[in-house]
Amino acid sequence: MIRLTQYENEDKLFSVKTRSLKGEIMSEQFSRTALLIGQDKVEELHKKRVAVFGIGGVGGYVCEALVRSGIGAFDLIDNDTVCLSNLNRQIIATRKTIGRYKTEVMKERMLDINPDVDVTIHNCFFLPENADEFDFSQYDYVVDAVDTVTAKIELIMRAQKENVPVISAMGAGNKLDASRFKVADIYDTSICPLARVMRRELKKRDVKHLKVVYSDEEPITPMTDPSNSSETDTKPVGKRTTPGSTAFVPAVAGLLIAGEIVKDLSGI
Repeated sequence: MIRLTQYENEDKLFSVKTRSLKGEIMSEQFSRTALLIGQDKVEELHKKRVAVFGIGGVGGYVCEALVRSGIGAFDLIDNDTVCLSNLNRQIIATRKTIGRYKTEVMKERMLDINPDVDVTIHNCFFLPENADEFDFSQYDYVVDAVDTVTAKIELIMRAQKENVPVISAMGAGNKLDASRFKVADIYDTSICPLARVMRRELKKRDVKHLKVVYSDEEPITPMTDPSNSSETDTKPVGKRTTPGSTAFVPAVAGLLIAGEIVKDLSGI
């Protein structure tokens, strides 16, 4: 009995030491952030849950910056898998991750950065048809980084109905000048074709305000993709043109979005 009690005490001591060491590691991990915003703000960020819709060129960098900033919980929503054409710009895309769900790869990466982060993944595309499956009231912030207008409108409306802050990414394709991104209200945007469509659709639905990240750079007409060219070089009727992209443009958009979220949630 004496030896058993001794082992029990040693186990408890080991558990206490482990928790203490874990706390020290976490404190050190976010110490540089705390120097700028304060330890109390860092601890507030640990309590927040953010939903990121779209884990691509923009959304991936949103996740990357937010988990490194100390956000404590995430929902990641996307049904895409990593493919070769993602390698030029998406932070989750490597030769080893090709063919895997983007949400799963992003979750692994986030847990490798912060083992204590809570990440829930949804391998689906958000659509009006499945919107009821998501409880927007549980989120402290919503990120719209999806491509389709119908999905963007629906998730914005759902978030605003629950009085949850939402920030929306406008077009990052066919752009080369990353310095042209701005944070603005949707009704103060210009140039961006996607923003123009969103202004029209949101106005129809009486949406008064929406924070967005957009570029005022004129879109560049993409060159013909050599892999899809033919002798006639005739574009099929109704076929959507694949936008050109770079490593640095969508990354900047994602980092700007993450910065806005950290500032809004921490009150700095």
